[in-house]
Amino acid sequence: MKVKEGEDFPDFSLVSDSGKLFRKSDLNNAINIIYFYPKDDTPGCTKEACNFRDEMQEFKRNSIPVYGVSVDDIESHRKFKEKYSLNFVLLSDSKKDLVNKLGIKSISGSSKRVTFILNSTGKIIKIYPNVSPAEHAKEILEWLNKK
Repeated sequence: MKVKEGEDFPDFSLVSDSGKLFRKSDLNNAINIIYFYPKDDTPGCTKEACNFRDEMQEFKRNSIPVYGVSVDDIESHRKFKEKYSLNFVLLSDSKKDLVNKLGIKSISGSSKRVTFILNSTGKIIKIYPNVSPAEHAKEILEWLNKK
């Protein structure tokens, strides 16, 4: 991994599942969660996405947006989001620019499963390099409640 906690998250410009351009400068909440996953609609990635979906009320109650990122294209994201009623934004890094900047591209060319928690200026306040898909959202909420 090319970044560490306390460092600035790299600049990025990715297309969201709604077709809009999303930039690092759009992260203006006190806390922002950006999680990277290997592939839409695969068993582990579906568990992780559904875990975030099921905990979204708690994230929203605390004004914490969640963004899921993979190298899949927008059409794949739209199908994935619709199939599982995902209630957060999916971003496409199909050119693999951000996964390369972060050093989290897997051998297969997809993204490794890594989560970054950023503050409003884009500074990395927490990195989860080893994620258990089924419990990850709860793990983040527990960490946030201890802060």
